Amino acid sequence: MAKSVRDLPEDIQALIDIREWDMKTPRARRHSKTTGVRKLPSIAIEGKLVYESLIPDQNELTQKIMECVKRDGRGCDEI
Repeated sequence: MAKSVRDLPEDIQALIDIREWDMKTPRARRHSKTTGVRKLPSIAIEGKLVYESLIPDQNELTQKIMECVKRDGRGCDEI
């Protein structure tokens, strides 16, 4: 999943802050609870879980990021 995000075009990456969490650490497990992650792989955008247990293709992921950016900081629709 992280590779899918890192492979996005540079102009899309410039719009986001990519954070990868190692689920073996207590801090990451606590963070996963705040975003509602139950299954891996998952992607949260603006603190909201938008993909869980699936890896979206580049076009779908790009569209979702653009949708979230256009909402002027109001975040994304959750899954």
